[in-house]
Order: sequence, then structure tokens, then C-alpha cells
Amino acid sequence: MKQGVDFGYGIKSTLVQCLVLTTTYFLNVQQGIDVMMPTIIIGALESNSGDNTVPGITTEQISWIGSLVYLSPPIGSLFLSLVQVRLGHRACMALTNLIQLSAVLVVVLFPITVSTLYACSMLMGLSTGFATGLSISYSGEVCEPKLRGSLTSALNVFYFVGFFFVSTTYAITKSWKQSLIITVAVPLANMVTLSLTPDSPMWLLSRGKTDKARKVLMKLRGYVSEEKCATEFQEMVQYVSLSAKSEEAKQKNTSILGSFSHPGLRSPLKLMLIYIFFSNVMSGVPYAPYLMHVFKSFKTQAEPAWAMSAYPGFSIIGNVFTILLVHRLGKRCLVLSTITFCSISYLLIGFIGQFYADAEYAEYASWAKLALFFGSTVSSSLGVMPIGWILMSEVFPMKSKNLGCSICSAVYFFLSFFMTKFYMDLEGFIGFYNTFVLFGGVGLIGLVYFYFRLPETENKTLKEIAEQFKLEPV
Repeated sequence: MKQGVDFGYGIKSTLVQCLVLTTTYFLNVQQGIDVMMPTIIIGALESNSGDNTVPGITTEQISWIGSLVYLSPPIGSLFLSLVQVRLGHRACMALTNLIQLSAVLVVVLFPITVSTLYACSMLMGLSTGFATGLSISYSGEVCEPKLRGSLTSALNVFYFVGFFFVSTTYAITKSWKQSLIITVAVPLANMVTLSLTPDSPMWLLSRGKTDKARKVLMKLRGYVSEEKCATEFQEMVQYVSLSAKSEEAKQKNTSILGSFSHPGLRSPLKLMLIYIFFSNVMSGVPYAPYLMHVFKSFKTQAEPAWAMSAYPGFSIIGNVFTILLVHRLGKRCLVLSTITFCSISYLLIGFIGQFYADAEYAEYASWAKLALFFGSTVSSSLGVMPIGWILMSEVFPMKSKNLGCSICSAVYFFLSFFMTKFYMDLEGFIGFYNTFVLFGGVGLIGLVYFYFRLPETENKTLKEIAEQFKLEPV
């Protein structure tokens, strides 16, 4: 891949940026816990174990527990878009930690009822809406161009670390409530790291704090001299200045529809909304709350609870390869190749399930389906899923970044809500294995679209990406 911008800061700068991003990594661990927790609760409630704390719960109520965690994040994303510009990243991160703690307190302080589980799921979704936008925007603003792709990819590693942590805890304790209480350690640890986290230089520039922004950038680049980071700082000043100059034009067109129709937001937003749809399908969002049901349907000898614990493990492997490969191969290559692999895997799972389910081939077929499923998990976690969040931090100009990221986050979670809420209805209508055939076919359509429409943004400054999209900051 063609080399782009390299300011030549060295290994010390890389280490400092990794340390500064610790807070965002904790946020993503908690985000993974929040998204996986309803899956664990559903598996426990549907089992015959003593952990079924709500006897007589209906299938409809279970589907709401699994999907509400995707319905409330847009509320968090919308609120974040309104307050982040004024409060900055650090204050919003502190608020996110408090919401995460409140989700656990609801279960600890009140009797376990359907309403309690609804409230817990919604609070976890609300914190997820906050964490998603904060992690993306902060990492996109503090990382130097050559590291942005790799370090932002690491967010997804920690997201699946949260998956793995809580699912393994449940496999050991056999109690979803104990598992949830143990996860309190994550937001508590994050409160400590937050005290050492600076606001981003770009946000400080947008608030007129030029001297402080320069000092923070010098710290982020390994405590270098002012002269060493002068070129990058000037790029940031120009980038923020372009956004500021557009304020007058923006004020002349104050309608909401006018803001949405501006090309500075419209062009990347169109790309990202289409990307989110195909990414959700390829990364298995529809069946995520029903993983234990999926593994049982494969009819392997593997214990469903431990298979569910292995799922985030394979996702972590994929994300680690993203970190290692994104700078070498570029985002476009990873997206196209992983969509291809996921689509073929889904089609094969559907084909094997339909035509090799008889007794003679049943055992081999079950293991083949499980292998293909985990192969698609590694593949989607390597490319199509993490790259989407990286692109979201890059493609929007400064003044529309919060709005663009909030819209994308809201659409992601709305789509996730509908996909998870009605997945069982879809399965009942067309059959379990035909859902994989459908997902594989959708993936091939996405492959064709992205082949012609997805640009390469790896190792480019935010200013260069804006020029590549031919954008005028909104």
C-alpha cells in the first residue's frame, strides 16, 4: 500500500498514545460486557438451572430483554452530540462510567423482575451509546495518522475482551447476577485512568485554547519539543479553522433539513449508513443475543456456554490481526476480503445444514458448521466490523464529526434493535439455515457496492481525507 503521512515521532510517541487511550479501552471493555450481558441473561432464563430467577417469563419478554440494549443507545448518542462539544471528552467519559454503575445497582438494589431486567438492559444500552461515540471521536482526534487505523482497531479488541470476560465469568460462576456484579471492577478502574486523560487537542482548539492544545499535542507525541510537532499542529489548526469559517454559512441555513443536506455531511453519511447495514449482517448482529440457541442448533458436542465463551476469543484474534495488517494492506483491502469470506461461510453453513443433516454425515457436518461460523467470526472481526468504526472517526469534517458519528451510532443501534428483535420471527418464517443463506446473499451485494464505492483512507491526515471526499466542513 502507498505510504502516506509520517511525522517521525518514534516509539515513545506510540507508547504515550497507547497509554492515553487506556480510558477508551476500558469504555470498550464495558461496552462489550453491556452488549453480551443480555445474551447471558437470556441463556440463563431459558435454561432449567436455578439461575432462572423469573419463572414463567415469555418468549416475547425475552426478545425485549435481548433487543432493548440496542434500542436505548441512540438516546445516549443523541444526548452526547448535544453536550460533547461544550463539555469535552473527559466529562462525558465520567458520565458514562456513572451510567454503567447504575445498570448494576438496579439489579443489586431491586427485586429481579421483568421490569428490572428491562431497566438494566436499557441502562447498559444508554452507556453503550455514550461509549461508542466517545471512543471513536477521541481516538480519531488524538492519534497521529500512521497509527490511527491500528490504535482505533484496538478498540474492538477490548470490546471483545469485555465479551470474553463476562461470558467466561458466567461459564465459571453459572450465575448471571454474580457475573454482572463482578463487572463493576471495569468502570471503577476507568475512573482512576480518567484522571490522567487529557482532552483532545482538536477539541481544545475548537474552544479557543490554542496554547493548551499545543502542550497536549506535545505530550501525546512523546513529550517532544514544540518545533517537532509544529507541522502536525499547523495541520490541526487549518482543519479546525476551515470548520470555523463554515459557521457563518451554517447559520444562514439554520433548518435541520438544510444541515443534513450539506455535502460535508451528506456524502460520508450516505457511505457510512450503507456500510453499517452490511457490517451488521456480516458480523452476526441479528443472532448475537441468541448465540446459545445457534450453537444448540448446530448440534455439536461442544457445550453451548463454553462455545459462547469461545466466540469473543475468536473475535479478539481477528481484531489483533486488524491491528497488525491495517497499516500494511489498507482498510479497503481488509473490508473487501473479509466480506467475501463471511458471505461464502454463511452460504456454506446454510448449504451444509440443508443437505447434510442426515445421520451419516451429521457429526462431521455439525463440526464443519461450527468451524465455518467461527471462521466468519474471525473474518468479520478482522475487517468489516472494526474498519467501520475507524472510518466513522475519519470521514466527517470537524464541525459535523459529532453529529455524523451520533447519527451513525444511532442508526447502528436502531438496525441492531430491529435485527435482534425480529431475528427469531425471520428464522421461524424461512428456517434456521435459510437465514445464513440470506445473510450470505446480502453480503455478496455489499461486496459489489464497496468494490466501486469504498475509498482508501489509511495513513492520511483528516485534512487529506476531507479533500479526498471533496468536502467542505459543515
